[in-house]
Amino acid sequence: MPQYFGQLPIDEQPWETLSAVQNISQEQHCVRFDCGESCLTVNVLAPNLIRVRVTPTGKFTPRRSWAVAKEDAAWQVPSFEIQETDTTVEIQTEQLRVVVQRENGQIACFDTANRSFAVDAAPGIGWRLGTTAAWKQIAADEHFYGFGERTGLLDKRSEVKTNWTTDALDYGSLTDEMYQAIPFFIALRPEVGYGIFFNTTFWSRFDIGVEQSGIWRMETHAGELDYYIIYGPTPAKILDTYTQLTGRMALPPKWALGYHQCRWSYESETIVRELAQEFRDRRIPCDVIHLDIDYMRGYRVFTWSPKRFPHPAKLIQELAEAGFKTVTIIDPGVKYEPEADYHVFDQGVAGNYFVRKADGQLFHGYVWPDKAVFPDFMRADVRQWWGELHKSLTDIGVAGIWNDMNEPAISDRPFGDEGDKIWFPLDAPQGDDRATHAEAHNLYGLMMARSCAEGLEKLRSNERSFVLTRSGYAGIQRWSSVWMGDNHSLWDHLEMSLPMLCNMGLSGVAFVGCDVGGFASNATAELFARWMQVGILYPFMRGHSALTTAQHEPWSFGDRTEKICREYLNLRYQLLPYIYTLFWEAATTGTPILRPLLYDFPNDPHTYALHDQVLLGSSLMAAPIYRPGVEHRAVYLPAGTWYDWWSGESYTGSTHILAHAPLEKMPLYVKAGAIIPMQPVMQYVDERSLDPLTLRIWQGDGEFTFYEDDGQTFAYQDNGYATTNISVNTEENRVVVSINQREGNWLFPKREVIVELVGVGEQRFSDDGTARQLVFNLAPQ
Repeated sequence: MPQYFGQLPIDEQPWETLSAVQNISQEQHCVRFDCGESCLTVNVLAPNLIRVRVTPTGKFTPRRSWAVAKEDAAWQVPSFEIQETDTTVEIQTEQLRVVVQRENGQIACFDTANRSFAVDAAPGIGWRLGTTAAWKQIAADEHFYGFGERTGLLDKRSEVKTNWTTDALDYGSLTDEMYQAIPFFIALRPEVGYGIFFNTTFWSRFDIGVEQSGIWRMETHAGELDYYIIYGPTPAKILDTYTQLTGRMALPPKWALGYHQCRWSYESETIVRELAQEFRDRRIPCDVIHLDIDYMRGYRVFTWSPKRFPHPAKLIQELAEAGFKTVTIIDPGVKYEPEADYHVFDQGVAGNYFVRKADGQLFHGYVWPDKAVFPDFMRADVRQWWGELHKSLTDIGVAGIWNDMNEPAISDRPFGDEGDKIWFPLDAPQGDDRATHAEAHNLYGLMMARSCAEGLEKLRSNERSFVLTRSGYAGIQRWSSVWMGDNHSLWDHLEMSLPMLCNMGLSGVAFVGCDVGGFASNATAELFARWMQVGILYPFMRGHSALTTAQHEPWSFGDRTEKICREYLNLRYQLLPYIYTLFWEAATTGTPILRPLLYDFPNDPHTYALHDQVLLGSSLMAAPIYRPGVEHRAVYLPAGTWYDWWSGESYTGSTHILAHAPLEKMPLYVKAGAIIPMQPVMQYVDERSLDPLTLRIWQGDGEFTFYEDDGQTFAYQDNGYATTNISVNTEENRVVVSINQREGNWLFPKREVIVELVGVGEQRFSDDGTARQLVFNLAPQ
């Protein structure tokens, strides 16, 4: 039933808009435009970054900064000029020009070549009944990416994207609302790119040309409009600025980059020990075992089942001795259990830590432990309390936490019963400053992840911890890695994983993955083999399967599939020095680890719709197989020279080729001039030192900064790391590899380095950190 206000449904009420500009004033960053009763401000924060705010009342309410890591005042005021004409006011920085129309406050942006972008379309900016919106033009050749966690293909033009976190069980290619709500996107066309961060935690939506062709609209159930425009022109520059604004990931422990194994559930200590032994006996690399909800006593968080897991400390110690880290799941729902001596519930009630309704009554819903109450993570004292609860886990060796069900997922009846799920009452007060759930809903998973991350940092102060979350909001990369929730063992979910993860990377969240093999349903041997090949590219690589499915461990599908899994996991572990360097780049610049080709080739329109090829860093490109029975596929090679990883054959782009891909082979290509540091095969990250280190290099011109640290502690934050700049230059009859002197304070014993020039030969030396130059002579042509 539509909601009505007067004679018309709310969504058919007329929009009020900005009237003519009556007064202009400036204070540091901010240019203010008074438009009668309403007001528009343009804050110039950087040469390529502006913030636009509109209030219908003329007075801005105080903004809470839950996602923004760098407030307006923290940006150094850039140089800009204001020029006024009879019809416009123009704000000029070194990189862009913002033109505000005096008649109606509409905004247009231009780059230094006078190319327009983010141009307002009629009616410009409007508001009605607690909703605000803005309309902008879509250029004819413009494409749209990011939007956080999204199903379907890569380019989101002609789609509607709603930002409201939900338990997206059984999602498919047409699903809109997902576990994550990240109201940010990148718009791209040749030579021009910009990003929009819609700074609202209320329900919001982007309509990218659906309702009106050639117009995109953003709207939110908030009384004010607040958004940032980030000029590129490249995706790399946009993400660099966006992650300065919303924060960047911390470096995870190196073991978190290894393979993770999970199932709902490995139901006993005996099963977990047998699982770990299988990995080691079969020589299949694995670093982490996850424990799902059945390790708990009746799904009570921060407890252990005395029947299934009677000696958890002993189990975790034994796993550690075998090279496995343990990660346990934690849900936000706390079993409602008065007078039962359940410490989490008792402490939460005593401290008034749980969400209450507007009338003061304790709110409850139904999840795994049946009737449950929910912490108010918007409050700092609640986050501290919840973080400290993890001590019972970290004290016995748990090294990471998996936060689940934190959209939050709840029901109004015993969990699993038929019936629609409900949400928290939207008027439920939350937080120290008494926001409502309407404003805090999208933040619930983010704040739970923050509570967990901050707690683990205190409890495991000498070691980095691993945090994983299902739900989150913009800025989630500061606190947690993310996986794409409950996918299915379907070929289209394998295909869809690539654009999903790429769009997350283009939304500032680099440490991401999907459940390898699919969580629900049953994988075939062929599907699992192909998924494992794709999975070695995921920044977060975990195999996971549901309670009612067949076993999905790598050896569950027969010898052929097991061999494929072993070989590709071996390759993943060999590539870890390269992948770990990509994590460092993500932590320092916001660069995605897994990325679509358009990221590195933003002026090549052939890459704009290419959803089924990906780059791992800038050097490795994969073209996976994601259909049954397929052994050939078309591959697009962008400009430059590319080498087949397996055969060494070279190709000159831009061109399409037909790649042969029998079940044992995923097409994989390397850019000319690539430098890939590799390590020996290991069964787990800390099994042995990085000796020898192999530098695989391909002819061409290129450079790479290789990053190293201890992989475990926080010493890297105090210069306890090392970087080595390596370059390769190809001349007529020789290739010169230059290795600069190692920089930084991280020291390690001497090691052997093998420099392999693919297709030519190799040289070796004992690495003591000093600079050296190696020359490879080429055979005359």
